[in-house]
Amino acid sequence: MTHELKKIIEAHIDADAKGIKTVLATVVALKGSSYRRPGVSMLIKEDGKMIGAVSGGCVEKEVFRQSNSVFKTNIPKVMTYDGRYRLGCEGILYILIEPFQPSPEFINQFFKILKERVSFRMLSYFEEKDIVDQCFGSVLQFGRDTLAFRNTFQKEEGFQVFEQQLSPCFKLLIIGAEHDAVQLCSYATLTGWEVTVVASPSEEKLLRDFPGAQELLTIEPEALPDRSIDETTAIVIMTHSYVKDLKYLLALEATHPAYLGLLGPAERRKKILAELIERLPGIDEGFVENIHGPTGLDIGAETSQEIAVAILAEILSVVRGKKPISLRNKQGSIHS
Repeated sequence: MTHELKKIIEAHIDADAKGIKTVLATVVALKGSSYRRPGVSMLIKEDGKMIGAVSGGCVEKEVFRQSNSVFKTNIPKVMTYDGRYRLGCEGILYILIEPFQPSPEFINQFFKILKERVSFRMLSYFEEKDIVDQCFGSVLQFGRDTLAFRNTFQKEEGFQVFEQQLSPCFKLLIIGAEHDAVQLCSYATLTGWEVTVVASPSEEKLLRDFPGAQELLTIEPEALPDRSIDETTAIVIMTHSYVKDLKYLLALEATHPAYLGLLGPAERRKKILAELIERLPGIDEGFVENIHGPTGLDIGAETSQEIAVAILAEILSVVRGKKPISLRNKQGSIHS
């Protein structure tokens, strides 16, 4: 959710610089099932362009139509969308549509929090029915600071409150600079992850060689900034060099990433791990057990693009605590 909100705020900044008004639509409640869950938001620009989505594409036209009155009056509203008779989702969506006018202080604080990689909260005040009310609206809570999505918002007691905890943007650290690393970078960026690529200085790579990457570090393993690796960071080591892979594992042994993948066949992994333990006999067993090698799910991947999909799928399954199965074999609802 955080990376989607980041894109929305970036799009607002661009629109505001051009004098284009923006409105935010947020799913604040749901009865039944839907393509997306409560908390998802979409930015609507007065010129008709939309950033993000609140469904799979079926609800957005109605949201845009309903947003016209908010652009005209500057007053928030809640709209309901009953998909039971129009969609396969069989759910009723409650969507808060509000003027999106974040202050410079709001924007500065938001990007400061992203850089510091700490969690924050979003609270939306609404009623579960089709209604217009000046006191509807959303705020972000950054520690002790509470900043509204518009300066005219005034909190009023008695409304329902949808609250969500937003974690730092998920980060992927790709160690390697071959063609498969470029593909993994591209696919991870499309997923909304923040990507950092690590390459050896001798490879003479540039940031533009990795479309979508936020950062390129041309460093040796010993200089790896392990302090920036936290529980919302995944790492994939794919240098295609046994010696380099081992050196990076040695440099990472004190870290606790959400996921640590190692490219290459199982026999190679066994050899690397045996040498790793030999060099660091006191290494934390949890670190070794957290190494997924070969990295990725077994989906029959052959090309570098397919391998990227397999790796991303395994990262998601590990981070979300899910055992991969075909959804047609899953009992009950898709989302817990």
